[in-house]
Amino acid sequence: MINSWSLIRLGTILIYLFMFAPVAVVVLLSFNSSQFGSFPMEGLSLRWFVALMDNQAIVRAFQTSLLLGVLTAVISTTLGVLASLAMVRYDFPGKGLIATALIAPILVPEVVLAVALLLFLGAVGMPKSFPLLLAGHVIFTLPFVVLVVQARLVAVKREYEEAAMSLGAGPVETFFQITLPLILPAVLAGGLFAFTISFDDITGTLFWKPGGVETVPTQIFAMLRNSISPEINALGTAMVVITVALPLIGAGVARQLGRKQK
Repeated sequence: MINSWSLIRLGTILIYLFMFAPVAVVVLLSFNSSQFGSFPMEGLSLRWFVALMDNQAIVRAFQTSLLLGVLTAVISTTLGVLASLAMVRYDFPGKGLIATALIAPILVPEVVLAVALLLFLGAVGMPKSFPLLLAGHVIFTLPFVVLVVQARLVAVKREYEEAAMSLGAGPVETFFQITLPLILPAVLAGGLFAFTISFDDITGTLFWKPGGVETVPTQIFAMLRNSISPEINALGTAMVVITVALPLIGAGVARQLGRKQK
């Protein structure tokens, strides 16, 4: 007789198959030599990946996504580290309210956040622009950085910093020489989270981006409205590789840094 754990395992496997089977199909069809994305495949080819590099619209979208992702990661990580230091190391009036405000973008549906920010900036007369798009991505990714860095910073004993300052180090020197190396794995992880979320985001980007500016997700969305091109499969595969590889690389680097600190 099948026990309950076997049913749970079977259900879990079926759920994962349902979730990832479409992704596997897209990756497989991206290597299809035929112009029509259907089975059975006529052969394997890299022609659609070559076509991606010759498509100037897609190249510009990749450049925009990379620039946006890097800027979002740098700004969110910097603000997230500073906010985490303030929340963990200091007590001040309104600390609980600020902590709630920092985490609130995770709790609010992204479409609601996107519309709210767009309406607010429209009310003050600010048009859609790249800085607005960047600000929206920073607002949305900052809570993830704060949560990751705070979790690591709580585990760092205050005595290490106090010992450095008792030996003559100033607050800034103590941070860069003592605190930052200890929380570096979390900082790198938070930055990679911010970059990956920004690179994949489409909901907020559709509301915030100015005309003529496309990121990779919005470019895929625009291409899908016209026709289903094999280039879309190749572009989707490239996005899957980037968004999966980066967290894995980050986890490996963080684990290696953690081992060196022991």
